[in-house]
Amino acid sequence: MILHTFTLTLGSTRPIHGTAPELRGFFATKFTEYAELHQHDADTFIYRYPVVQYKMINNVPTVIGINEGAEVLKKIYDEYQEIRLGANTYQIVERGIALKDEEFGISDKIRSYEFATPWLALSQENYKRFYTLKGKEERDEFVRKILIGNIISMSKSLGYEILAQIKCDTDLHFQKDRLKDVSVMTFTGKFLVNFLIPDYLGLGKSVSRGFGAVKQRTWENEKD
Repeated sequence: MILHTFTLTLGSTRPIHGTAPELRGFFATKFTEYAELHQHDADTFIYRYPVVQYKMINNVPTVIGINEGAEVLKKIYDEYQEIRLGANTYQIVERGIALKDEEFGISDKIRSYEFATPWLALSQENYKRFYTLKGKEERDEFVRKILIGNIISMSKSLGYEILAQIKCDTDLHFQKDRLKDVSVMTFTGKFLVNFLIPDYLGLGKSVSRGFGAVKQRTWENEKD
């Protein structure tokens, strides 16, 4: 399957300090007419894989549109001269854009990825279950199955039918994080899977707010 993606990066006259949720908030407030930007239709939340996702990658505001989300970003990417993130306003003097057709789906080769931003994997129920598991092997298997489930859910939402078994291995570490002032568990690290995922697309929960962005690694990176 081919995904059409539009990646937008923003540069200012000074270093930008902000979060992915603040970046999402700016676009959602500025362009309320586009449900793809904020996942709301009137007062109803749209439960689907977000087709516009917001990230802070190495402190660079990054917005990624997928398919219809890419079409929306094409329309509005330059319709503002400044952005407000939290209490700070930044003049935008540089916009990087990349429009691509990218392969997505089952691969005949094992691909190596890393999480460029923390992966929010566990629901409240799974969070409790994770802590009841004994030993690294049980926890690793539990998380591996959740990762496969995330890939399946993303595929269904994007209209891709998986016709082969997903094979996956992980090398992840969990940590405490914050989401809406609530303590949550996130994961960082690497994983291997026979699936093609374009760079910086998110897996798991709250991907529109920057969590779970993946980046493909080259085999040379595996020495790291």
